[in-house]
Amino acid sequence: MAKKAVTIRDIARIAGVSPGTVSRAISGSPLVNVETRRRVMQVVQALNYVPNRVAQRLATGKTLTLAVIVPFFTAPSVTERLKGVVNALARSKYDLVIHNIEEPDQRADCFRIVPRRDRVDGVLVISISPTDEEVPLLAEASVPIVLIDAHHPALRMLHQITVDDVAGGQAVTEYLISLGHTRIGFIGDPADNPFNFTSSRDRARGYRQALEAAGIPYRPEYYAERPHGRQQAREAALQMLTLPERPTAIFAASDVQAVGVLEAARGLGLRVPQDLSVVGYDDVEIAEILGLTTMRQMLFESGQRGVELLLKTLENPETQPVWEVLPTELVVRDTTGPPP
Repeated sequence: MAKKAVTIRDIARIAGVSPGTVSRAISGSPLVNVETRRRVMQVVQALNYVPNRVAQRLATGKTLTLAVIVPFFTAPSVTERLKGVVNALARSKYDLVIHNIEEPDQRADCFRIVPRRDRVDGVLVISISPTDEEVPLLAEASVPIVLIDAHHPALRMLHQITVDDVAGGQAVTEYLISLGHTRIGFIGDPADNPFNFTSSRDRARGYRQALEAAGIPYRPEYYAERPHGRQQAREAALQMLTLPERPTAIFAASDVQAVGVLEAARGLGLRVPQDLSVVGYDDVEIAEILGLTTMRQMLFESGQRGVELLLKTLENPETQPVWEVLPTELVVRDTTGPPP
């Protein structure tokens, strides 16, 4: 015989409270005091009670679902941000739906279709800065939206969690200059891209600014833009490192691209850092494994913070929008040193 499912009324009877109090305690309502919530949740855990999501949705008029729109969600930096999102939602009442964008046309469809009250209660957008044409779709959405590692000056009404990539790129280049390098290469993503990715472009701006401030001439042969990937970065590095006067340091716009640079150096028999210094950006797991010097950004924390702001806005729609710039930190490891 099948075991009878535990109901809210069963929880209420054992905990000595009303079914409404049980429902509010499970949903985290501030109307339930700490002691009552503790007593209710003890019974919930003891009976292994699983809330009926369909009933909850009918009762609240909400979907109890949040959406996250991300590009290439298997990319290490995006994965780390998603881990922060999932961690922050673990104890909430919301389910998470991931919309992975791998084609430019998909983003327009997502921005048009996903942020609707009949589909989700809120949306997180990770690493996809809206274009001018897409601004109205987000500004007029019927649900709250938080941008993480994405921004647009016309969307002041939305929470935006960003990092100052110009300052980060400048700091990396200044560090290499402080070691004595003057022949410094840069490998990043195409500045003009259909996804409107801005991070690599901003890091390149910081690189150029640092060179100019130090009085070091910009050399086009030391600058390369390639589609994001390890292999593409390896090919770009091979071209730089076989120049008659090769760079003594290369700044890669991501740790993934820095790995490609390290592979190119190894293939040419160059020692790192004795012959070539290499710096990445992000500080994903592979950076620590390889001892890569890199600019750490708060990937996991940015996902967490985005969820915090979204949940706060869902609780109180009058919450004022926050524009938050998260700090970066240069992590010096084994791939940098003075020029040969």
